[in-house]
Amino acid sequence: METSDFPEQFLFGTATASYQVEGAVAEDGRGESIWDRFSHTQGKIRSGHTGDVACDHYHRFKEDIALMTQMGVNAYRFSIAWPRIIPDGEGRVNQKGLDWYARLADALRGAGIEPCATMYHWDLPQALEEKYGGWRSRKTVEAFGRYAEVIVRHLGDRIRHWMTLNEMPCIVYLGHKEGRHAPGAHEPENVLNQIKHHCLLAHGLGVRAVRQFGRGGKVGVVHNPSIFVPVYEEPDHIEASRKAFSDRNDFLHAMAWGRYPERWLDSAGKDAPAIQQGDMELIGAKTDFIGLNVYGAHFVSSADTSEGYRVLPTPEGYPRAYAQWITVVPQALYWAVRWACTHFNWTKAYITENGCAMDDRLVDGEVHDLDRVQFYRLYLQAAARAVCEGLPLAGYFAWSLMDNFEWAEGYHHRFGLYYVDFETQRRIPKASARYYAVCIRSRRVL
Repeated sequence: METSDFPEQFLFGTATASYQVEGAVAEDGRGESIWDRFSHTQGKIRSGHTGDVACDHYHRFKEDIALMTQMGVNAYRFSIAWPRIIPDGEGRVNQKGLDWYARLADALRGAGIEPCATMYHWDLPQALEEKYGGWRSRKTVEAFGRYAEVIVRHLGDRIRHWMTLNEMPCIVYLGHKEGRHAPGAHEPENVLNQIKHHCLLAHGLGVRAVRQFGRGGKVGVVHNPSIFVPVYEEPDHIEASRKAFSDRNDFLHAMAWGRYPERWLDSAGKDAPAIQQGDMELIGAKTDFIGLNVYGAHFVSSADTSEGYRVLPTPEGYPRAYAQWITVVPQALYWAVRWACTHFNWTKAYITENGCAMDDRLVDGEVHDLDRVQFYRLYLQAAARAVCEGLPLAGYFAWSLMDNFEWAEGYHHRFGLYYVDFETQRRIPKASARYYAVCIRSRRVL
């Protein structure tokens, strides 16, 4: 293979999440989620935006599948809204919700696109937040286990790729420490560590549901690891990158090896989570793949310290996306795959999110997002390098199919390959959509 090539079986996809695109928040029996409540709380979301309508994907999914077909993608990662399936989180199952996802999966398969479902992408039923305190309580973990069983039992004949939870660190820290995401809490360290443990337990129950009821389907998790790139690709700095990746990814450690790092437990001390018998075996249940959400990274160098590395400060002028939290570090994709697979021993990886928010402008009916084109070109080169070197990278999902509700930023940050006019719901292909399409057709980075 050339260093820019991808094999025939490689999945090229795109991704969305339920609250960010579906809308229809009060239709067909859907219950309220913590994001419905949070977005309707004054001052929480920029410009007071909500996901009430979003991209109206609930009504327009066939149109959106046609957009995917135009690009030539062969996989679509979406998430299932827990409140659409079990409105109060633990009681009656809403058949209309299950039927909608069945129709979505059938339509995708009819178009030659593999449906890849994320069980939980942050839209917890509000009833569980109010009744139990949400992820603070083991009761919510139990409710998630039942929910996972319901969706796998009913949809497992259509969906063969399952992903448990999306970005557990964001659930814990953005939602419960910083309060920038739903439910908007500011919890002490002991509560945060217990939430972390509960999320990992829910992941384990999601794996169990697929193993028991998934009819041979594959299951993994979607994680946003802290990524560390060697400042120079020399042996000592590469080893520093591996050490940093190992030390600073406690979630991966727990899932890969069924135990928390001693270093983390020691530092947590009295704030360590309560762990019951059998918990760590459940958390460490073997998965079929790891999904990696990759945006930016930190540079590290070798150092004569107890850790053996030093995380370098990012210069103020370093290239960033319009969303300032995204530093443009294309090689992050390669190193994330390399260390997840060679250090934490996952035997298959997907890039489940990669993309950037840029300052997109509609000019004469078109969006010339050349900055995003270059972003995708560089990150896809890193993906091709991983494949060429024999790392088990099996697919890539661009984030996102279309502009959508970008959490606390509302509709101000546009990540889409398709521009969305939110007043008319018209979808307009950006230059990046056309670029991704030609890369898919040629199966190489152009």
